[in-house]
Amino acid sequence: MDRIASPVETFPLQAPTPSAWVDEAVRRWPELLSDHANCEKKAASTALAMMFAYPEDRELASRLSRLAREELRHFEQVDRLMQEQGVPYLRVKPGRYASRLRAAMRTHEPWRKLDLLLCGVLIEARSCERFRLLAARPADGAAGGAALPAPVAELYAALEASEARHFQLYLKLAERHAQAAGIDDPRGTVSRRLKELAEVEAEAATGPDPEFRFHSGAPATGEAGAAGPASGEGGRAPREA
Repeated sequence: MDRIASPVETFPLQAPTPSAWVDEAVRRWPELLSDHANCEKKAASTALAMMFAYPEDRELASRLSRLAREELRHFEQVDRLMQEQGVPYLRVKPGRYASRLRAAMRTHEPWRKLDLLLCGVLIEARSCERFRLLAARPADGAAGGAALPAPVAELYAALEASEARHFQLYLKLAERHAQAAGIDDPRGTVSRRLKELAEVEAEAATGPDPEFRFHSGAPATGEAGAAGPASGEGGRAPREA
């Protein structure tokens, strides 16, 4: 499969985004913006859900409270850009990405909390990587081929650093939790589990996908250009950021 070279060694990702996804995202940028707006709301709700699930963890609550506010500010930026560009809000059913990660998560503590945090690492890291790839496709065509409208590329360039901070925050919280929970070899355990979940994430983000979403995989044959089906917001954590 043809893939765009991506600095995945700086991320906890096992595979780079397929170039076919980037091409499709550039071509279908109004749909991309609409799903991105949903993702920002979902990211905020995921942070809030963890605060409710673990109220005794004061540091987690403090850090994720700030993160949730930032995610909602990002939603406002995307929504404002959609209005400026005349992009309508589209109701689409959730893609497979978050559900694949949910299926791989453990359900008992302290491992459930660890997996929730590590899924947050991966979702934010994938967003960061895709923002970087999309920001390289501005309307002047400097990168060659199809291009995003300049305001969209500029927004994604600005958001890349935020997503990098977010995945680093989730990783720090995961390492802190592993140590506080008395898990043997906390750093090594976190690293090994992150790699296991990253393999699941890589398949969901790069394999053939019949739907187009911000975190979908490579467009499946015959899917390119298809409109997204109508539905609601999506399931529980982890949610796409």
